[in-house]
Amino acid sequence: MAEESKKVKKKKKSSTLSQLKQIFSFTYSEDKMLPWLIAGAFFVPIIVAIVCGFVFKFGWLSWIMIVVLGIMVGVLLAMMTLTRRSDSVGYRKMDGRPGASAAVLSNISKAGFTFPQEPVWIDPKTKDAIWRGTGRSGIFLIGEGDYGRVMKAMVRQEEEINRITRGSAIPLYKISVGHGDNQVPLEKLQKTVIRKKVKLTPTELDQLKGRLNTLQMRQNALNMPKGIDPTKAHMSRRALRGK
Repeated sequence: MAEESKKVKKKKKSSTLSQLKQIFSFTYSEDKMLPWLIAGAFFVPIIVAIVCGFVFKFGWLSWIMIVVLGIMVGVLLAMMTLTRRSDSVGYRKMDGRPGASAAVLSNISKAGFTFPQEPVWIDPKTKDAIWRGTGRSGIFLIGEGDYGRVMKAMVRQEEEINRITRGSAIPLYKISVGHGDNQVPLEKLQKTVIRKKVKLTPTELDQLKGRLNTLQMRQNALNMPKGIDPTKAHMSRRALRGK
């Protein structure tokens, strides 16, 4: 048992180191200042700790303790620097790509947020798209594409949502992702969503999700090509047998 636990710990350490190497190489390819920033974040607290030890004339034990504390703070700041710079590079690479908003929002795990990967509306010609998400702060419509076209489509989505939420005070937020006026940059999208105030209880949120699922099924049925009756659709027996 002891040998197995040691092997598990070694695997975890190696996987952690490999992940850090991958993150570093990924970030360094776009951010050549990264090594200098990490070195500064690591060594500055240590230097400050050493200087404080000489200035205040600590004893040897206190001096060692404060240097160890400086090293720990340096490691923490170096990790934070690597994480923030890698996030910045990741956002720059994703910016402008279709579905980037959904990829960013799918990582939110606070306050019951749910953002499906599939859009609720998409323009086949322009590739403008809208995603609908929910959380305890309300309903979110996230749009990618031309601001004017996306906002018009969001208004139509809002009208359909209001039919199933009429009489309630559930907030609905329309957010257009981009770099123009009245738009939210991709790197600020998560913060913009998370900072909204909580308005719903968990029970109310579950009820809202049920209503929106019903609405989505209705929309999917309306978008189904004419001539197809889902109740009469059947699978060929020959296809099932592989013939």
